[in-house]
Amino acid sequence: MGDELKSRRAVIAGVGAGGLTLALAACGGNNTDSGTSATVAEAPGGGLGKASEIPVGGGKVFAGQKVVVTQPKSGEFKAFTAVCTHQGCTVATVADGTINCPCHGSKYNIADGSVAKGPANKPLAEKQIKVSGDEIALA
Repeated sequence: MGDELKSRRAVIAGVGAGGLTLALAACGGNNTDSGTSATVAEAPGGGLGKASEIPVGGGKVFAGQKVVVTQPKSGEFKAFTAVCTHQGCTVATVADGTINCPCHGSKYNIADGSVAKGPANKPLAEKQIKVSGDEIALA
């Protein structure tokens, strides 16, 4: 009977650990909406990507560097931290003139990072970038 009890405990522990792994995997990624004008991207080093990849009136999230780059007007590029000021989630999309956090629905203006919709009450911090030709990099 002792071996049977140990075996049951091992099965229950395994199921519990598997369920925890599944729950963490479901909550761990950035949520993206395929109908938006933004992409979540990761690039090595300080280089972020090409200016031509940043849509006018939209933007692109660089999750690896925790930076979001926007282009409010043609040829005008802005960069902000991609960390939501509400509870620290990484923003996931840029659409309809706002940078959007998937966790609690906060939205920020693409032109200046100010809060467009709470629950966040502080703007995204501006980041310095340099645009050289078609390349965008952190300054």
